[in-house]
Amino acid sequence: MTVKKITRAAAVGALYAALTLAAAPISFGLVQFRVSEALCVLPWMIPEAAWGLFVGCILSNVIGGYGMPDIVFGSLATLIAALATARIKKKWLACLPPVISNAIIVGAVLSLAMGVSYPVSAAYVFAGEAAVMYILGLPLLMLLTKSGIADKIKS
Repeated sequence: MTVKKITRAAAVGALYAALTLAAAPISFGLVQFRVSEALCVLPWMIPEAAWGLFVGCILSNVIGGYGMPDIVFGSLATLIAALATARIKKKWLACLPPVISNAIIVGAVLSLAMGVSYPVSAAYVFAGEAAVMYILGLPLLMLLTKSGIADKIKS
């Protein structure tokens, strides 16, 4: 990775952590609306953003999460989703990996941490993630690509 790509990844990670912690009351818990997850569309156009999202999620989960399982597995869920998003070809599908990955993995972490059944936990995480990704993430992706900002960021 070039210095430019590392810098972009670091900026994405810092923004992810800042947004998560700024909206902490709705960023953590069984019902979560983690606004920062909208940034998970960025690897669709900037693949190195996946690593920034991963580090930003680690920082967020260290400060406000549910202990070591959330730090490890919650952050891995974001990394898996971001790496998958970087491989997606169609814009409207870019939101799907974070929804699926978080529902499955974070749903399991929260189920264990909160003593809630896995199907209930996964469903809540799925709903919150889908809302964030399709209400905030997809419009963000459309705005960045349509306005040409994405091209400027890449160069």
